[in-house]
Amino acid sequence: MRTGDLFELLKDGRPWTRAELAETTGLARSTVAARIDVLMRLGLVAPFGGARSTGGRPPALFALNPTAKVVVGVDVGATHVRAVLADLSGSVLGEEATDLPVADGPEVVLGWVVAATSRLAASAPHADLAAVGIGLPGPVEHSTGRPISPPIMPGWDRFDVVDHVRRSTGVPVLVDNDVNIMALGERRAHLADVDDVVLIKVATGIGAGIVSGGRLQRGAQGTAGDLGHVRVARAGEVMCRCGNTGCLEAIAAAPALAEALRGKGVKARTGQDVVDLVRGGNATAIAVVRDAGRDIGEVVATMVNLVNPSVVVIGGLLAGAGEHLLAGIREVVYLRSLPLATAQLRIEASRAGTEAGVLGAVALAVDHVLSPTAVEAASLALLEA
Repeated sequence: MRTGDLFELLKDGRPWTRAELAETTGLARSTVAARIDVLMRLGLVAPFGGARSTGGRPPALFALNPTAKVVVGVDVGATHVRAVLADLSGSVLGEEATDLPVADGPEVVLGWVVAATSRLAASAPHADLAAVGIGLPGPVEHSTGRPISPPIMPGWDRFDVVDHVRRSTGVPVLVDNDVNIMALGERRAHLADVDDVVLIKVATGIGAGIVSGGRLQRGAQGTAGDLGHVRVARAGEVMCRCGNTGCLEAIAAAPALAEALRGKGVKARTGQDVVDLVRGGNATAIAVVRDAGRDIGEVVATMVNLVNPSVVVIGGLLAGAGEHLLAGIREVVYLRSLPLATAQLRIEASRAGTEAGVLGAVALAVDHVLSPTAVEAASLALLEA
């Protein structure tokens, strides 16, 4: 067992004695002591008070030191960018945000990200910056972190986001699409005890972040969960921005709902207008949103049968329509999914809300820093120095 593997037992913050670690791992106490020493020199582990003696000197306890390093999590939206500084427990220490359209291009947006990261890191002079996590509002190739043909991100196609930010910050950079990031954030903040979660973002587009067996499932290239371009019955031959017809997004995403309301004589320019109309009790808007929920439920029902989650979380702008959207989704999911799959299934609105993206970006960075591979590499570098 390597130092990085031993650290897996410590990173949840629960204190351990050397004897407990030796008994659990099967390592000799001298080996455990040597590896604890390395982890303490790295700053990742620190003594923890409160061990009770059963006679003689009290045993020493050790646990994760969450203040050893800091990370920055960045949520890039269609019209905004938000960055937070956090410690290794995920606790937020500082924040910056700006209204900046992603359509301004990678040089402009990432220039702000790099500058904000520098300022945030400088506000924590006693802890080194260890990683940066970034969520982008478009498809991301997981192996490279590059956005691929993102529909609302002109100039970003195949741009090397990782290299651009890493050259300026000098630390590892992790990039994923926004809905995967939101799934990580929702789970870390509110569903830590649930291993099978699907978060569905309903906004300008529709997508899902899938956590199965406690692990985010990205698929071969990172496109798992792209629900918006699944064909649904009611969409018929409606043209989608992807170039195909009949996609869920073409009739159930925010722009489609605003267009549908305008066609019925209701003033609605944006998705927020749709939400505001529903909250204000507009009957036409409520009916349109309920129908969108049924359309989404048609696709979610298939996903429930395939993935069998314990919780389906609805997030994104249109989640602000509340129970009217959820009711439509539930109606179809419970009708069309297998009884065993829905017996204990919960379909609920996001509790993290607008915080989900940035919290997920933090989680992405922290998980990298505390991974066995990263800890082992740091341990070897320390020993070779």
